[in-house]
Amino acid sequence: MNELIQDPVFLAVAVAAVMVIAIGKGGFAGGPVLVGVPLMSLAIDPIRAAAILLPILLLMDVFAVHAWWKKWDMDQLRVLVPGAVVGTLLGWLTFRYLSADGLRVLVGLLAAGFSLHWFVFRDAGRGSGAPRRWQGVFWGSAAAFTSFAVHAGSPPLQVYLLGQNPTKTSFQATTVAFFFVVNWLKLGPYAQLGQLDVSNLSVSLVLAPLAPIGVALGAWLHDKVNEQAFFRFTYAALLVIGLRLIYVGLS
Repeated sequence: MNELIQDPVFLAVAVAAVMVIAIGKGGFAGGPVLVGVPLMSLAIDPIRAAAILLPILLLMDVFAVHAWWKKWDMDQLRVLVPGAVVGTLLGWLTFRYLSADGLRVLVGLLAAGFSLHWFVFRDAGRGSGAPRRWQGVFWGSAAAFTSFAVHAGSPPLQVYLLGQNPTKTSFQATTVAFFFVVNWLKLGPYAQLGQLDVSNLSVSLVLAPLAPIGVALGAWLHDKVNEQAFFRFTYAALLVIGLRLIYVGLS
């Protein structure tokens, strides 16, 4: 039997990570999804964590797209998706040059930095809703690149989308649709890089049943849970995890 499936510490953090990601995809776009790889990286290296999570993310995306069908902003997706192709290609070409400790530091910096950014600027004003092609392509590329490495594409995407003054529903649905495309773009490169081996896929299979449960729960909670309280707890946990990963990676 796979050694990770027999490890209670790994199973505990993996179940927590998958449920938080799924709830985020179902109803709270952005921050909760970013918790996944940092949380699992406390038990295994970030490269393997990302590989295990990808098939689960693909399954989550199917349920999330169904839940938010046609509520996304097509004008935004038309400028973001070309960037996603560029960012995925860059991630594929540079993936072999990333070390486990280097990725821990990268993930930690993204997690801690984005958490601090949220606490400082969450009430800042937002811009107009007119998409600008060069901005969409740039931030779409950045989101796809960081998503390829460690499934942490939310920060760059949020920088762009929040500047477009979206509604809560449009923001959620557009994020879901964008990462549906990004995650399927990553599937072939991940397979070519040897990340989708039997060992990793067997762990993904064990965790997969949590995906539809979490997505359905997130969609149900979207209008019922105090969004600020949920995000405040999520980003506080993310800050602690990020600082821990930076320490581990550097030491």
